[in-house]
Amino acid sequence: MKIYEVKAHWDGEGRLWRAESEDVPGLVAEAATVELLLRDLRDLVPELLSTKVDPYHASGPIPFRLIADRAEWGARHFT
Repeated sequence: MKIYEVKAHWDGEGRLWRAESEDVPGLVAEAATVELLLRDLRDLVPELLSTKVDPYHASGPIPFRLIADRAEWGARHFT
């Protein structure tokens, strides 16, 4: 069974999450939180894959893995 991979990265300037996927052609999504992004992806992934779903997912949900990456810098403290 194929699990489609979606990668999300935090855009600090835009203050939002951006998602794209090599497994899901045409997928580009943005949201303020990972939870909102995930909610949108639950609709977008099946919609974009509707013409190329493999036989395992023809009649059921389409599984995908969201990989979220966010780099942060902490304050530097000197004593």
